[in-house]
Amino acid sequence: MNVPLLDLKLQYETIREECLKVTEEIYDSQYFILGPRVDALETEISRYCDTDYAVGVSSGTDALLLSLMAAGIGPGDRVITTPYTFFATAGAIARTGAIPVFADIETDTYNISPGDIAAVLDRMPIAERKTVRAVIPVHLYGQCAEMEPILKIARENGWQVIEDAAQAIGSEYRGKRAGAMGDFGCFSFFPSKNLGGFGDGGIVTTNSRELYDMLAILRVHGGHPKYYHKFIGGNFRLDAIQAAIVSIKLKYLDEWMAARQENARRYRQMFAAAALGDRVKCPAEKQDRHIYNQFVIELPEKRDELRTFLLEKGVGNEIYYPVPLHLQDCFDYLGHKAGDFPASEYAANHTLAIPIFPELTEDQQSYVVEQIKTFFN
Repeated sequence: MNVPLLDLKLQYETIREECLKVTEEIYDSQYFILGPRVDALETEISRYCDTDYAVGVSSGTDALLLSLMAAGIGPGDRVITTPYTFFATAGAIARTGAIPVFADIETDTYNISPGDIAAVLDRMPIAERKTVRAVIPVHLYGQCAEMEPILKIARENGWQVIEDAAQAIGSEYRGKRAGAMGDFGCFSFFPSKNLGGFGDGGIVTTNSRELYDMLAILRVHGGHPKYYHKFIGGNFRLDAIQAAIVSIKLKYLDEWMAARQENARRYRQMFAAAALGDRVKCPAEKQDRHIYNQFVIELPEKRDELRTFLLEKGVGNEIYYPVPLHLQDCFDYLGHKAGDFPASEYAANHTLAIPIFPELTEDQQSYVVEQIKTFFN
């Protein structure tokens, strides 16, 4: 049996006619950049995320970069984030000229640890501490970080809070949606996300009119009105086609999420029945609404051997993320070494994502678990 990590063609078949119709309308209109389609999506996303405003942008990476720019982050500033995340989180910080400061993760959710944020701050010389301007918690794999203590630390120190919710649209923390708790919420519409477009795209949410206005201006090279520039922004505009496709998919998002959650529940039952409890640790459900952008299992041993075995048996899988950011060559200048962030390093070496997409069948899940059991036996 072949079980891909993700099969977007199955999803597309259910919305194919809607997608073809709307793209044909856009071709006929010849209105491709921003415009009414993007305006409509911004309203829909802000309503879905329970925020006052949303600004469509060119990618999830640019959502982060634009938020940092709107927050006034630049050379000499420091921004705290996690070393266990996709590269864009820290990459965007570095692109502004600011310095990424890493805090380790919780061992159950793999999200940034509020306790370690406080510890990192305590270890900083006073002069450095005064240069910290923001924190970027990442809602990894579809589950929110522990936001209440993070927000408390940020308020006490006057930091901006930029939620990296690229994998977490629709997830919740104590009744609040991802992207609605910080000063900015950054989302990705990369095709593999729970809410993905037909190419790159993203959006930034905020509850501040002032920040919304700045985001909208910086999105178009800092020009307002057109051709008049008080600020240096960038080309962060969202295409109308991507906005239209995401609008279509948004109508089905909760249904698809429910299917992912059911698949997660079934995996837990199957792993328990297979008596793999000491071999396979399933994801923790710590917060209100885990939307399972990925289903990441933790393996005390033989992770890489299992990965190879599963691929040979036709089971798609992926390692998110094999090298923590503090050990990436491009961040050598930060002076970190192996052992500095042990929880992140352990996760990088002992976790594996297995298929969780909404259309995954019970037979396919059974095959995945059967192959894992066969490997360990």
